[in-house]
Amino acid sequence: MCKHILNAQVAVRSPCCRKWFDCAECHQEQESHPLLQSFEMTFACKKCKKCFRKDASEFEESDEYCPHCDNHFVIDAKTPKAALSIESEDVRVNSKMLKDDRTREGRKRTIFDPTDEADKLG
Repeated sequence: MCKHILNAQVAVRSPCCRKWFDCAECHQEQESHPLLQSFEMTFACKKCKKCFRKDASEFEESDEYCPHCDNHFVIDAKTPKAALSIESEDVRVNSKMLKDDRTREGRKRTIFDPTDEADKLG
């Protein structure tokens, strides 16, 4: 799973070390050598799990699809963005995550507090 491109549709086999990567940044992080660039690229479709080759020097619009399952793999990449959110249910449905720091008006009383009426016996 690629952490750089969230919607990667294919894996690319690098021509230098012949290992599979989702993007060039993944290759750069995991390997100590630079990525060797080549016009012939080997892909593995993540939908049908089949491999195919494409010539990047003659790349046409019809080459944007997997030849086995017609999965469109040339799409705009979605990169992760930092966000701050609460991982819970909707607070309108379940408000257990929220704490109410307000106190009730007046003094809190317990069963052990003597009342003024208890002193008036007799």
